[in-house]
Amino acid sequence: MNHSNHQEMNIRLQRTDGFTLIEILVVMAIIAMLAVMVAPNLFKQQAGAMRDVARTEISTLEAALDIYRLDVGEYPDSLDGLMEDDTDRASWNGPYLRRAVPRDPWDNEYVYEGNGREFTLVSYGADGRSGGEEDDADIGL
Repeated sequence: MNHSNHQEMNIRLQRTDGFTLIEILVVMAIIAMLAVMVAPNLFKQQAGAMRDVARTEISTLEAALDIYRLDVGEYPDSLDGLMEDDTDRASWNGPYLRRAVPRDPWDNEYVYEGNGREFTLVSYGADGRSGGEEDDADIGL
């Protein structure tokens, strides 16, 4: 190896590539600004998805309640009637759900009221209380 090639290799080895503190701070500031702009949209989408899940589950429960009514002749006293025979009638053909009665996306029980001829079924939303607005609004079909 000649002398000039040897010097060139030493210069390359001594030189360190990397980012300066300013460059790192600029990148971190850009990432922080993007996070501030994107995070609220993600949370809105999550809340909307949870409401959609509640509507879908309510629709599934209503279909199971209608099938129960076709078999038994009236709606059950509670949602548990979809899983266990509470009628002692031979016409009960359940269980009417594949799994246990679900809880709403906020881990509250769905609110079911029935008198045999008709029923209401709702989720009270994120706050778990009747009424409310936006994420806390009641959900039903």
